[in-house]
Amino acid sequence: MSPGVVWFTMDRIEFRYTVGMDDVSVERYLEREETGVLGLAADGDAYAIPVAYHYADGSLYVRLADAGSSTKMDYIERTETACLTCYDVDDTGDSWSVLVTGPMRKLDEAEQAAFDKTTVNESFLDLRVFDEDVEAIDLELYELEIESVTGRRTPD
Repeated sequence: MSPGVVWFTMDRIEFRYTVGMDDVSVERYLEREETGVLGLAADGDAYAIPVAYHYADGSLYVRLADAGSSTKMDYIERTETACLTCYDVDDTGDSWSVLVTGPMRKLDEAEQAAFDKTTVNESFLDLRVFDEDVEAIDLELYELEIESVTGRRTPD
């Protein structure tokens, strides 16, 4: 054992078992929730951001704000496979998580037009703005083209 390294054995670590979720349960969580963490990667560097998303009819849409110069927009263009993570842990320690992976695809003009202001406001929670000039922000809508979905939860 290396000096300064502490090794733990599972008999001293508290843990809870989790179980996989079926497709119906995973869909229920994706439809119910509105936010997650979007993991992006390019050239061996990772970048993760909180995002608002909308899941409907098997499609997962992510709304992003672009104020002209953005690290997230640079990463999203260079990421081959993105990962959206949604999760929660309640006061009792029960938890669930859903991971969705696939490429990000910017919606074309016709697809974006289907998300008019009313639809955007109904589909996504309020946009969080951080020191940007609101007039300079462009909304960008992407679809995370789902290649894989996994879900786990604390059993009943």
